[in-house]
Amino acid sequence: QVQLVESGGGLEQAGGSLRLSCTDSGRAVRSVGWFRQAPGKEREFVAHIHWSGSPAYHANSVKGRFAVSRSNAENSVSLQMNSLQPEDTAVYYCNVWEPLLTLDAWGQGTLVTVSS
Repeated sequence: QVQLVESGGGLEQAGGSLRLSCTDSGRAVRSVGWFRQAPGKEREFVAHIHWSGSPAYHANSVKGRFAVSRSNAENSVSLQMNSLQPEDTAVYYCNVWEPLLTLDAWGQGTLVTVSS
């Protein structure tokens, strides 16, 4: 069973920082992705981290500003977001996708709003 819960969203000014967390209530340690969906737009990839902590990938739009990390002891994955811009405004979701297990789990999302 995988149950993902995101937290840490909120309202921040441009140039500020937020840290999102995704906690998996299951026992297995899994690779996790972060996605976001802005109003009126399709969901897009933000970052991904392997279950071991490496490698980690970031979308070009956030590279150098966002950093994904994990704590396997807490079975959680974080997304540190720095130098936030208004275009980062979106609902952020974490995802576990393991096609061999037909597993595709999503959290409920956490809203990030960046004001200019």
